Amino acid sequence: MDNDDKVNQSPQVAVIGSGYWGKNLVRNYARLGALRMICDKNEILLSHFKEQYPDTDTCFAINEVLHREDIQGVIVATPAETHFTLVRESLLAGKHVFVEKPLVLSEQDAEEIIALAEKNRLVLMVGHLIQYHPGFIRLKELAAAGELGRINYIYSHRLNLGKIRREENILWSFAPHDISMILSLAGEEPESVMTVGGNYLHKKIADVTTTHLAFSSGLQAHIFVSWLHPVKEQKLVVVGDRKMAVFDDTLPWEDKLLLYAHAIHWQNNVPIPTRGEAERVPIAQEEPLYRECEHFMECLKTGRTPTTDGREGLRVLKVLNASQQSMDTSGCIVPLQVAGRYPVAKDLHEEKAPADSAPADTLAESPYFAHPSAVIDRRVSIGKGTKIWHFSHVLSDSQIGEDCNIGQNVVIGPGVTIGNNCKIQNNVSIYAGVTLEDGVFCGPSMVFTNVYNPRAEIKKMNEARPTLVKRGATIGANATIVCGVTIGRYAFVGAGAVVTKDVADHELVVGNPAKQIGWVCCCGGKLSEKLVCTSCSRRYRRTADRTEEIK
Repeated sequence: MDNDDKVNQSPQVAVIGSGYWGKNLVRNYARLGALRMICDKNEILLSHFKEQYPDTDTCFAINEVLHREDIQGVIVATPAETHFTLVRESLLAGKHVFVEKPLVLSEQDAEEIIALAEKNRLVLMVGHLIQYHPGFIRLKELAAAGELGRINYIYSHRLNLGKIRREENILWSFAPHDISMILSLAGEEPESVMTVGGNYLHKKIADVTTTHLAFSSGLQAHIFVSWLHPVKEQKLVVVGDRKMAVFDDTLPWEDKLLLYAHAIHWQNNVPIPTRGEAERVPIAQEEPLYRECEHFMECLKTGRTPTTDGREGLRVLKVLNASQQSMDTSGCIVPLQVAGRYPVAKDLHEEKAPADSAPADTLAESPYFAHPSAVIDRRVSIGKGTKIWHFSHVLSDSQIGEDCNIGQNVVIGPGVTIGNNCKIQNNVSIYAGVTLEDGVFCGPSMVFTNVYNPRAEIKKMNEARPTLVKRGATIGANATIVCGVTIGRYAFVGAGAVVTKDVADHELVVGNPAKQIGWVCCCGGKLSEKLVCTSCSRRYRRTADRTEEIK
């Protein structure tokens, strides 16, 4: 069944994660008649839902969701660090995806799943809830119609006492909604971001943050978020040169959106404020979350692009990451992308590039993207569409293919060859002697060695043993590949494994030392005893020396 056939039916969804916020999504999709399955690790929680929604299936594992042909959409309401894996697996299984904010945690991960959704013509929607609030929708309409005039200033307060989290700080918990609203009203991305935070309950988790956004049009915006505030406050103030608007979600419906015809007149070159009476703006009394869920279902039926699609989620993510970077550097101003490049914050990278590095102007004109904090030596070949992120270093005589994603703090070379469409996650070093064929995935902080018995006092690079990772292989996070081995085509090395001998094509290995526990498909799904993929149903056969797909 192709995606068009699924859309023409009445779509059904599964909710993954049904706890603190997920239970509200369960309620609304059940109200829409679209809830087919609830997936959660909490057995007691699932039993309660089964009593409440007896016609809805429950399960503990995501694979049970992804294998269901009667489920067209997946709702991800789990902690942010799990979003990338769950969204990616759902898209690969052909499911449309609604994911709660933030979309993911890294921009390269966001770009990967956006491209995956677009390639497979699947809906990818992010839960920026306030975009679906009737009050904010009406405010956007007024701004677009010129009712406020030129918007000069926006500020947003999102304050409360709890719920205090330990998996994320207040910036990532509260501010995505405010950033989404401000970017929507501004119609442009900010030129720079500055954020300061206060840590009171935990030395590494900010409880209060203030963020300043500056736009090329002259617009300024401020965001104040806190979960240590005595009263709940959710207020957005938009200051135009004709009128001012206050959207306050804590007030009764008739007072949620007010317009003020305040004006500034000049007399004798002195600004004189003139106050206007508050004007109530009627808005529909509808639950924003219901409208958000309804919007997702409508997108599934019609193929419409969501208001908060993956690209909107990526724009918000860029601001969040820049805000976090600013906060981590005591409020330094962090410039954002301008003309396809990310300028470097002045306070962060004052050191000069090495003498054998390519000039910054050369990077700006290249067919690939390199963050300005990355160092690209001379005599390096980098393919079209490749992205090289923060603080990474490509040493001389290395070759990197097209459409690769090179994460943060990655070292490549010297003299290393990397194929097309490879993904190298953060904190990986690919030393001389290592070769990656096309489509190789290197997980965060995995390790390649190149000398078998190194000594600090004895030079042994002439004893380096070559390592080859063949097409489509995956190496999990924190795995170690001891030099001199070959990782076969589409093999899968589990997280933390220590590989000391060759791994065959499609072999799944785990442990220390790594041992085979099964076989995997090209898609990453595990093969059954009959060598049939449990995810995509591809069939394989074993010969004396290889595993191959049956065409």
